[in-house]
Amino acid sequence: MEKQVILDDQQVQLTMNRLAYQLIENHDDFANTVLIGLQPRGIHVLERLKMILESILQHEVVCGQLDITFYRDDFRRREKPLIPNATNIDFTIEGKRVVLIDDVLFTGRTIRSGLDALLAFGRPLSVELMVLIDRRFQRDLPIQADYIGKSVDTLNTERVSVEWSHLEGKDNIVLFTPKEWNS
Repeated sequence: MEKQVILDDQQVQLTMNRLAYQLIENHDDFANTVLIGLQPRGIHVLERLKMILESILQHEVVCGQLDITFYRDDFRRREKPLIPNATNIDFTIEGKRVVLIDDVLFTGRTIRSGLDALLAFGRPLSVELMVLIDRRFQRDLPIQADYIGKSVDTLNTERVSVEWSHLEGKDNIVLFTPKEWNS
């Protein structure tokens, strides 16, 4: 596969800062707002966002991690069994404004699963969606993000990957294209 950088390290940081300020604009001091990252990759976006927000606001922002493994519509159809991740929501979402966070929005199935799983923790006042990358025009479900880092147009055979410095050594968002197209 050929690798093309969509956002480099500096662009990722600028994008994360912009998303943080958009959240502050809409949620003020986060007194009635919680942020929830979807496992496995949305939690990395959440961790970075939490650092930025707390640096700006000078107080803690309530955050949690939500595993959606058994809410997925395909978890029984896979050859290898899925291994669940940890859910860490030690607060109530009842009557709260919730911002679900994921790295890439593609078909919408992960977000649908996240919404289903979220209801086990109460009935929120509202739910918004933040994604770092929105792969437009590829939805299976009518799901749309409220906060978008960058929208990209891709084909079904292409893959978008968010790489983080603490995992892959560098903050990058890359597009992988099958090699046979580049011949």
